[in-house]
Amino acid sequence: MRILITGGTGSLGHALVKHWLETTDYRLIVFSRDELKQAQMREEFPDVERLAFFLGDVRDLARLNLAFAAKVDVVVHAAALKRVDSVCYDPDEVLKTNILGSRNVLHAARGKVPKCLLISSDKACYPTNAYGLSKAMAEALFTSFNVYSSPHGTCSASVRYGNVLNSRGSVVPIWRQQMAQGRPLTLTHPEMTRFLITFPRAIQLIEDALESMEGGEIFVPRLRAANMKDLGMAVQGADIQPYNLLITGLRPGGEKLHETLMTEEEIKRAVLAVPDTAIIPPELFPWRQEVAIMGLSVPEGEWRSDIAPRYTMEELREVCQTHT
Repeated sequence: MRILITGGTGSLGHALVKHWLETTDYRLIVFSRDELKQAQMREEFPDVERLAFFLGDVRDLARLNLAFAAKVDVVVHAAALKRVDSVCYDPDEVLKTNILGSRNVLHAARGKVPKCLLISSDKACYPTNAYGLSKAMAEALFTSFNVYSSPHGTCSASVRYGNVLNSRGSVVPIWRQQMAQGRPLTLTHPEMTRFLITFPRAIQLIEDALESMEGGEIFVPRLRAANMKDLGMAVQGADIQPYNLLITGLRPGGEKLHETLMTEEEIKRAVLAVPDTAIIPPELFPWRQEVAIMGLSVPEGEWRSDIAPRYTMEELREVCQTHT
């Protein structure tokens, strides 16, 4: 199997490449626009027989057409502009990369690539910022494009999850850097909550989705949430004293206080095909005769981070130590 990862030099792409090189015989292609990060990954993973690097941007449809012509079996579409505060003044750039770039991936894959999987975010639920809006639209594209692509042998679906623990640019490595510099830990709001997922869990979700997808589904893991102040305490290894904590306020651009993994409407039609993953089937599916996903109904009350089951402090400390 040959898998191409857009945005493959990012944290998730790096984790997928490491995992698949160590555990499978897959051939992998990292597609990204950052030549420096590609050079660094090439040094870390010098397997020239199984790992290739393509320079390119998902905004460039012609480049994607050329890349996907290399007998690609699966596209994992992880390329995106992600930082809520960084993109708040430039929503046009989010449009070009996250929405039009996702459309380009689908158009280039049609008739060439059997499976395309979008990496989405819980910020796509009830979006309040440009990033969340763009991911909601990308999900809609990856669901509805099956109308045109499925008859030609290409199906597309999405996975949606919360904050990846210790991913590049996320709060845990930022806090560790602040601690090393003797600075207070910055926190936007003391009541903020987030769903947390580790890289191994995200990789397993992606593999399960690639195995079972038939087109149009959104795969959502059951995740526990954490109060971000508690997570800060866990990173530090001890309770944060008031003078060690700097409250900065919610970031500009529409940062949420709490996140949602599934909307109320999605919960009504979602099923638990396996105990730890919900599958949201498409509402309209003219490319399929039926959507018959066997499983249990989805329990309510655990898909909002403010009311979802929480990590204990001991569990947070353990997960912070394990996933460094």
